[in-house]
Amino acid sequence: MIHRRLLQLAGTVRGAILALAAVGLVMSALHVAFALLVGLVVAALVRGDGDVSVPLTALAVVALVRAAVIWVRESLTTRIGVSVRIRLRSRLLDKVAAVPEAERRAGRTAATVIDGVDGLDAYYTRYLPQLVVVLLVPAAVAVIVAVLAPAAGAVLAVTAAVAVLAPRLWDARLLRNGRGRWAAFTRLSGDYVEALRSVPLLRGFGAAERVGAELDARAEDLRERTMSQLRVSLVESAFSALAVHVGVVAAVLVSLAAVVTGSTTATTAVLVLMLARECFRPVAELGQHWHAGYLGLTAVDGLDGLLSAEPAVTGEGSRTAPARGGASVELRDVGYRYPGADTGVRGIDLRIEPGETVAVLGPSGAGKSTLARLLERGADPDDGSVHIDGTDLRGYALSALRRSVVVVPQDPVLFAWSVRENLRLYRPGATDAEVEAAAAAADAHDLVSALPSGYDTVLAEDGEQLSGGQRQRIAIARALLAEAPVLVLDEVTSALDADTERRVIAGIFGHAAGRTTIVIAHRLTAAERCTRWVRIESGRVAATGAGPPTALAQPTGAAR
Repeated sequence: MIHRRLLQLAGTVRGAILALAAVGLVMSALHVAFALLVGLVVAALVRGDGDVSVPLTALAVVALVRAAVIWVRESLTTRIGVSVRIRLRSRLLDKVAAVPEAERRAGRTAATVIDGVDGLDAYYTRYLPQLVVVLLVPAAVAVIVAVLAPAAGAVLAVTAAVAVLAPRLWDARLLRNGRGRWAAFTRLSGDYVEALRSVPLLRGFGAAERVGAELDARAEDLRERTMSQLRVSLVESAFSALAVHVGVVAAVLVSLAAVVTGSTTATTAVLVLMLARECFRPVAELGQHWHAGYLGLTAVDGLDGLLSAEPAVTGEGSRTAPARGGASVELRDVGYRYPGADTGVRGIDLRIEPGETVAVLGPSGAGKSTLARLLERGADPDDGSVHIDGTDLRGYALSALRRSVVVVPQDPVLFAWSVRENLRLYRPGATDAEVEAAAAAADAHDLVSALPSGYDTVLAEDGEQLSGGQRQRIAIARALLAEAPVLVLDEVTSALDADTERRVIAGIFGHAAGRTTIVIAHRLTAAERCTRWVRIESGRVAATGAGPPTALAQPTGAAR
């Protein structure tokens, strides 16, 4: 089956598909030549006349060439398959960040990027090239047979057409059912990932057994869908195989009848017998490749969903140099609303001077973290503009912007790498001394040194063996090591006790001296070293003040 969206995606590998189709045509030509030579040798042996040394030599040559072409085809298919998977996964991963957060599910995305792309590999490298072969080779063989025996050629042409076209009646149903099965598979994958990551929570609330039973029931439903799909697929395969065998037998019977009536020779009948098999060989191989690439077809909705996702920010500017040290930050009448929600910020006017440290305070939902998102250009404002070092963020190349601003979120992400590799995320070339200095500034050096292999300890997924406060301190050290001119700390000490928080804040301001620093906080202790404070309420600047924030900086009832 040819799918329009998959053909559009094939634009990046069209040359590879044509190359594989060309190799397939050469392979089919060799099969036909081999069949003709075998037919001539058999006929000569049956008649008992003539020297068969020449056709036998030719057979040996064709067999060797065919073996070489098979090696080339499989090697080329493997290489192109790897290239296809790399290109498609690269495109998909580039789009993952554009998927709305409410729709972003790790299990579903992983199934699409891994299993779906594996299926597309077979679709592009096996099925589509073989489809080109099927469109040409059976017709060509039927013409050759028709020259030798017109009646047998007509039978081959009709049965080959039936073998190719009749199974397509099942394709639409197979694809429709398969897409439903794929949707169930990706949903179940996503739920399994979430359940595995939340086992302690489920146990704590006594919900583990209930959730496990629900997942078991859905897995059984997926099994039943898969078996139903398999039954439909087997009917298609059986019909296609029947058409192939009936075609070969019918062509041979017609040829034998012609031999009996004397209208053709035994040699011709033998040649028809050998060529009939080659007429249907591409059709049989197409069926095999269809099943190999079927997974990619059923995953088309997930693939299309990722590839058509619109990023929150589009385009990038021409400034390739990062902001200078101690860059200014300015928000000019900035407004932003989250899609489908009435939350965000509006009318924000705020200027932070180079090297200044400013605390942004306010209750939950006031818009503080929205400012952090806008500063790292996780989204563009609906109104107004954000400037760093005098340049609109949209004027920066994204690579330059990433070297200009680092945001440390309240719930940081750590990778299943060594601690050292996690700390070097922004600066892979940082020295060991620089890594340890940044960790010491974040009060993380002692905790890392106490790990089994120190800085070379490989963390579990998302640093699960660490506490929330420990993860926060490692994330702070990572940001300090980045040496970005603008540092944004978004509730980064929320999981720390008061004494640890004071040490971490002192280390941050000592290590980040000269940088423009924005501290988003609920607790005043997290911002006690700031030189100015801004209070946000309902998405607007409600008050500002000089010096470290005091109780007056907090709105009534705000968390402290």
